[in-house]
Parts: sequence; structure tokens; C-alpha cells
Amino acid sequence: MKLNDLRDNPGARKDPITVGRGIGSGKGKTSGRGVKGQKARSGVSIRGFEGGQMPLHRRLPKRGFKSLFPKDYAILNIGRLQEAIDDGRIDAKVAITEDMLLQNGVVSKSKDGVRLLGKGEIKAKIEITVSGVTGTALEAVQKAGGKVTIIAPKEVAVKVKPKAK
Repeated sequence: MKLNDLRDNPGARKDPITVGRGIGSGKGKTSGRGVKGQKARSGVSIRGFEGGQMPLHRRLPKRGFKSLFPKDYAILNIGRLQEAIDDGRIDAKVAITEDMLLQNGVVSKSKDGVRLLGKGEIKAKIEITVSGVTGTALEAVQKAGGKVTIIAPKEVAVKVKPKAK
């Protein structure tokens, strides 16, 4: 088989119907679009339009807040951290950093750091430096005799356009 032998299967491509060529063609005059009105025109987008009634997406209440600059943290539960210490991947006697957690495969790649969550139990006395921590995780680490240090988040540079005079 050669490149010049390649063809579509028979019937895979249909020829387009010629429209607007007289009533004898079956698709003449209005070209299958019916008569007049907004839908008969070209370039009309009426998705969400309800005939002048207030559209559903405007009637429903808007809730919450969506940040333009969300943080992408790798999450780490204290139970998983204890498992890594038990397996010998992390040494509890040394101060634990985010880089150490990444290198030893305890957390996956993240842009904005590691956030420590309180699911599970921790028995080891650890000293850990992370980008964020929940109250329950902080309480659990301190109860085990450890210490948590929080790194300040990286600032996001926002470009502001100067006002036109």
C-alpha cells in the first residue's frame, strides 16, 4: 500500500447539498431554514435567549467567590506523613521541608507549595516547614510535641493598565 492508494471508505463523505437554487431542487427559496425570523438569518446566536423573558442564568442568585489567582497546593495529610516516617522515606529527627517531601515522593508536583491537612494521626515529634496548615493539623503536630513553620506565599504580579486621558 502506498500513500496515493489511501482513500476514504465508500459513503464516508457525502457531498454537500446545494441550496437556494429554485423550488425544483427541494431546497430552494428559503434553503431549508423556514420563513423569516431570527433563526432564518445567518450569524445569529440565541443560546440562552427566552423571548424577552429574563433568562434563567440571570434569574438565579450568584453565590460565592472565585479567585482570579487561585493557589495550587499539593495536599498532605498528617496520616500520610506518619506513614512516610514509618517507611523510612522521611527522617523525623531532621527538619522536614517541602523540597524533601517532593524528592521522597510523599507529595506530587505543585506550583504554590504544600498544605498540611489534619486527616489521620501523627505520633512522631517533627519539625516541618510548609506553605499552609489547617487548625486540626497544627493542633495534632503540636500535641505530638512537634513544630510547624509556615512559609509566606509567593506574591502574584498583577499588571494594571494605565487609564486613558
